[in-house]
Amino acid sequence: MHRPDPQRLSSVPDTPPDTPHGVPAAPAIAAPGLIAFAALVVANVALAFGPWFVRATEVGPVAAGFWRLTLAVPFLVVLAVQQGARPMRLGWKLWAGLLAGGVCFAADLGTWHLGILRTTLANATLFGNVATLIFPIYGFLIARSWPTRTQAFALALAAAGGALLLGRSYQLDAKNLAGDLFCLLAGVLYTVYFILMARARATLAPVSALTLSTLAGIAPLLLFALAMGERVLPAHWTPLIGLALCSQVLGQGLMIYALGRFTPLVIGIALLIQPVVAGIVGWLVYGERLGTADLVGVVMVAAALVLVRRGAPLEDTLDTPDFERQETV
Repeated sequence: MHRPDPQRLSSVPDTPPDTPHGVPAAPAIAAPGLIAFAALVVANVALAFGPWFVRATEVGPVAAGFWRLTLAVPFLVVLAVQQGARPMRLGWKLWAGLLAGGVCFAADLGTWHLGILRTTLANATLFGNVATLIFPIYGFLIARSWPTRTQAFALALAAAGGALLLGRSYQLDAKNLAGDLFCLLAGVLYTVYFILMARARATLAPVSALTLSTLAGIAPLLLFALAMGERVLPAHWTPLIGLALCSQVLGQGLMIYALGRFTPLVIGIALLIQPVVAGIVGWLVYGERLGTADLVGVVMVAAALVLVRRGAPLEDTLDTPDFERQETV
């Protein structure tokens, strides 16, 4: 991780200094912890609507992923420019990480969208977010981000709640099994994407990192959709526009922002918001009813989120707080 020069942090000028690439650094002001946590919650709520939009589209599932990224790019570019982004030279390691992150995210979307059409919304979102467990393990073993007692209890509570959601909604039959396996693979790829983007966030501002990784994922998804013979051009654009704006711009944008603010443990537990919201949507829209065990699981996940927030300091980040980084936009 890149560490700033302590002398540059000794005083904060009224106008942010330029980075070595001639790009203004992010203002050296820490966002309040509550605002960052709210962004993490909103990100997961927005991402939970993704399966609903995918089911509503007329194109193939992989093609839906292609349009999710493609339609989001203009909005992301505008947001990046508004934040002061401009062309800059990046090191080859950063480019490689962004490219690999974009390809992993494209593979995640492709496999997840294939799974969404073959299982329930709750299952698709729950299995697609196995990063809930894998990403915190990465934090424990690799990033050396160990939990407090309160956070450890929150993780156990969240795992129990997730198990209740899983046990009630999952049915071991051929119809659900194929979709669940696709979603499990997507969840593993999503974890790799998280790790790569968390590293990129040590240098780049959230929207810039998301824009570049989004661009890297467009071509693989289009080639995959064409190779599978999917329908690519829709007759109605509304579900695809909703998918792009809600899932990629709002949901993924806030998620990338949160990756620079919280430990893998907090991110992982927050991911359980998605199956909760997706289960409610599946209940209301598709009649995929939730039982008593599901509702108990929802309460346990909500309690875990409250505990992990209370057990986290304001600067509960993966490595260092954003305001201590020379973060370029």
